[in-house]
Amino acid sequence: MPNLVATSVILVFVALSSACEKAPAQLDYSAEQSAYFPEAAVASAHPLASDVGKQILERGGNAVDAAVAVQLALAVVYPRAGNIGGGGFLVYRAADGTTDALDYREKAPAAASRDMYLDENKDPVDGLSTRGHLACGVPGTVAGLVAAHEKYGALPWKDLVQPAIDLAKNGFLLSETEASRLNRFQEDFKEFNDEICPFVRTDTTGWQTADRIAQQDLAATLRRIREKKSAGFYAGKTAELFVAEMEANGGLITAADLAAYEPVWRQPITFDYHDYRLISMPPSSSGGIALAQMLGMVENYPLAEYGYHSTAAIHLMAEAERRAYADRAEYLGDMDYYPVPVDSLIAEPYLLQRMETFRPDSASVSTAVGAGDYNMQKESFETTHTSIVDAAGNAVSLTTTLNSNFGNKVMVDGAGFFLNNEMDDFSIKPGTPNQFGLVGKEANAIAPGKRMLSSMTPTIIEKDGQLYMVLGAPGGSTIITAVFQVFVNVAEFGMPLDSAVWAPRFHHQWLPDMIWAEPNVMTDSIRAELAGMGHQFRDVKRMAVIKAIVRTADGQLHAVGDKRNPDDDVSGY
Repeated sequence: MPNLVATSVILVFVALSSACEKAPAQLDYSAEQSAYFPEAAVASAHPLASDVGKQILERGGNAVDAAVAVQLALAVVYPRAGNIGGGGFLVYRAADGTTDALDYREKAPAAASRDMYLDENKDPVDGLSTRGHLACGVPGTVAGLVAAHEKYGALPWKDLVQPAIDLAKNGFLLSETEASRLNRFQEDFKEFNDEICPFVRTDTTGWQTADRIAQQDLAATLRRIREKKSAGFYAGKTAELFVAEMEANGGLITAADLAAYEPVWRQPITFDYHDYRLISMPPSSSGGIALAQMLGMVENYPLAEYGYHSTAAIHLMAEAERRAYADRAEYLGDMDYYPVPVDSLIAEPYLLQRMETFRPDSASVSTAVGAGDYNMQKESFETTHTSIVDAAGNAVSLTTTLNSNFGNKVMVDGAGFFLNNEMDDFSIKPGTPNQFGLVGKEANAIAPGKRMLSSMTPTIIEKDGQLYMVLGAPGGSTIITAVFQVFVNVAEFGMPLDSAVWAPRFHHQWLPDMIWAEPNVMTDSIRAELAGMGHQFRDVKRMAVIKAIVRTADGQLHAVGDKRNPDDDVSGY
């Protein structure tokens, strides 16, 4: 009888074990992409990061505190774009209406030179500005987050860093989207990393949904940042590891470059559109100026009468986009190095003059608006954005990036974070496009210590003097037009925020001379009408991924993530 009992126990155990092995792994989180909250809200690129932001807000932290904690959490759970090895922009509006803008964009190292990515024939060397150690600019994220917290934060710094440390140390479960992306970049990780990288699978199964991934080196780096703030990244052990990575692989960034990095507080770009006031990012972002130009060019036309995605509306908006991107190529760059004519570019007389060549029945020709050549490269545009409103009414719109997926694909040995490939955002050669097809000139030429131009467009909007909307997006060159179109969808076409964000979009960036079109953005008949006017098209699967919050008429906060990214998530209370 004892033997029978033992046998039965063994059989039950085997059966249970077999059942456990066959059961599909389950995530311990899920993404919510549209929700209403009465007091405070967060919209970010990952549910775990959004939850961190909510917890900080519930503990009495303000919008800046939550933004800091969310960004550091994204550096752990959203490694393709969340980062401490990149940089970004933050636009802030306090509850009393005062505004500010923080530029913590990466900078070219001191050893950088104008033609550093050109061969002996002065032609760009393929991949040199996008892959590997030479593609990296001096990171600004940590310095930027510290600066934002020191000026506007409320909770202790250590409390904001700790959630990211816990996620890195204990690990988190991979979403289906992130597991798939990690699998696609396995060969890149192996090519550019000497040490064992936590994102590399040594078996043949590949990453699966709900696999747990821990990052002990990153946890150690975050602990140094927790204890010493910027000095925990730009000096000491982390800096030593960073410089060793550069020296061993022909990179340019030195200890002096890291020690010299400082973010810059700037005056936001502010402008009116009917009853709205928009607050956006100045150069080294091109977003605020380009957004002001586009809206200024269309403001005097009856967009609402034209109707959502009608032939007339798409034609008008695409022509405004074309002209704004032509100006971007000519005039925009780091204001500390080039005299960007900000006021002139967004002045009403200038914008009226820019539209003098607009014809309602025919497309302009980009070579007549401005000259250039193009050769589109294939690469994802991986940036990430966070929108936050706290219970007091303070708001943060923050966009940060590594540029491409996982930046230049280099992880700093022993420090656990990916480096950016932002040097590609400079005009490597006048008239030659970067990986997004964007063309630039002298204003954005490479120079030591200079910040490269960006399309990131963190934006806050007031209506009748009150906080109304917070939005921004990842998406390379399509960021600006996405922010433009989502706002127009709400302000002109009367769409609720979720419909406005999820609606298909189009994009024109001057060169290449064509309208980029997401699926179902227009009917076949409207496309034929636009083609008859002279427009050409490039079909794309998706563009920028908006994260937004709007205050509704009854005072609630409607937070929306973008269905273009299944991991986008909103949270609040």
